[in-house]
Amino acid sequence: MTVQLRPLQPEDLDQFFEHQQDPEANLMAAFTARNPADRGVFDHHWGSIANDPKVVVRTIESNGEVAGSILVFEHEDIPEITFWIARRFWGKGITTSAVDAFLAEYEARPLHARVPEDNIGSIKVLERRGFKVVDETAEFSHARAAVVKEYVMELN
Repeated sequence: MTVQLRPLQPEDLDQFFEHQQDPEANLMAAFTARNPADRGVFDHHWGSIANDPKVVVRTIESNGEVAGSILVFEHEDIPEITFWIARRFWGKGITTSAVDAFLAEYEARPLHARVPEDNIGSIKVLERRGFKVVDETAEFSHARAAVVKEYVMELN
């Protein structure tokens, strides 16, 4: 398995949109679009990401296939990392490799991450990289139609 990060290309968005259609992945992520099938909202969201000079975004490839995305954006003046891996790539070490490669490239600290308390896979990836829980929030999740507890994790 080869994992590579590369700059976002417009054709990646079709794959990202397809990944977003997976109901199980939406439940795991929790904080997703109200209607994941709305391509207009998706295109607006990704247009904002791609055109924001403060956002660092990379496409994750595994053996030449688009496996997901990883990016950093500013949230309340603190950089925050987020990632989405298509479900068919889960459990293969791709997320771990992608986060390692991204953290080697993006060195600003502190760096935050937010993760639902029951997303054990993402929590483990982050903890093994040195992230520690520094806060908890509870927000409404469109994917789950419920309030979900979320950990705020920090890497110094």
